[in-house]
Amino acid sequence: MAKVTGIGGVFIQSTRDGASLANWYRDNLGIELSDFGGAVLNWQDDEANDGGLTVWATADSNSTWFAPSTAGFMINYRVDDLDGLLSQLKAAGVQIVAGPERHENGDFAWIMDPEGNKVELWQPCEWDDSRTENAG
Repeated sequence: MAKVTGIGGVFIQSTRDGASLANWYRDNLGIELSDFGGAVLNWQDDEANDGGLTVWATADSNSTWFAPSTAGFMINYRVDDLDGLLSQLKAAGVQIVAGPERHENGDFAWIMDPEGNKVELWQPCEWDDSRTENAG
């Protein structure tokens, strides 16, 4: 059977101005924009020791997982230094929704982009059942 083998891209339709939204992600999350206005995130450049994976999941219609966003999606971005990034985001006035939290597969935090989309930040690690305490 033919099947999906991974995520080939993430595309966000801005509710205001696409270039401004892309620039916010560049300025606040360090996503390097290419000439076409988007970014290419190369897995070979990721130094995390989790084996390089992408999680895919759905949520029930009554889920509060994406709150306070009203969008029907949330993107999880792998990061190399969650604490450092959160410090930068706080200094820039970005809304931190929650975190950091420590889990078996890494550390997580959640922020809001300027269009009200909840964004999950993840510093991955190898699975470790002893990492269940919240860091925040």
